[in-house]
Amino acid sequence: MQVFHVLNDMIDHKLAVVIRGNSTEQALKTADACYLGGIRVLEVTFTVNGADEVMKTLIEQYDDAIVGAGTVLDAETARIAIVAGARFIVSPAFDRETALLCNRYQIPYLPGCMTITEMVTALEYGAQVVKLFPGQSYAPSFISNVKGPLPHLNIMPTGGITLDNVSEWLQAGAVMTGVGGEITKGAKTGDYAAVTEEAERFVSAVGGRSS
Repeated sequence: MQVFHVLNDMIDHKLAVVIRGNSTEQALKTADACYLGGIRVLEVTFTVNGADEVMKTLIEQYDDAIVGAGTVLDAETARIAIVAGARFIVSPAFDRETALLCNRYQIPYLPGCMTITEMVTALEYGAQVVKLFPGQSYAPSFISNVKGPLPHLNIMPTGGITLDNVSEWLQAGAVMTGVGGEITKGAKTGDYAAVTEEAERFVSAVGGRSS
């Protein structure tokens, strides 16, 4: 099934980068800089104007990249992303209708969850990986503790993931990590070389596949 192949590839890379930007151009340059640094899982958020066009461009440009959509708040936005070619959908919170839509089209849905109840609910609606968000509100030990009663739960912490703690999160049982500003902050000043350098450091730190 497509959903498992995509998730397995994402997990192999161990790192998804959240792409934001004040314009389509900035988002594309940020994504390009991340790709140059070895990132292959790119989450284009719908806080970017023309996010669907950004995804289409990246999909055409990079055959080996896994391009998906982030900050998807509802099923209508998820459908726009899927039509644009998104291979996964990420939300800051769980949304039932989005989960059902993604299941219908066999697109991985990674909803943001903070509590065990939210995570179990997401599982019941077909989410194979849940996003622990915001990650900085927890310690990596949260994952290892949760995996005691729920060993089958796959968690991707996002928010507050740094070079100093990314390995700790993975060692605690995270299947992959989501990173945004820690890698892309240079884009705010137009320093895309810095974005590439940070991407390279993170790829090296997680030991994931880079191609």
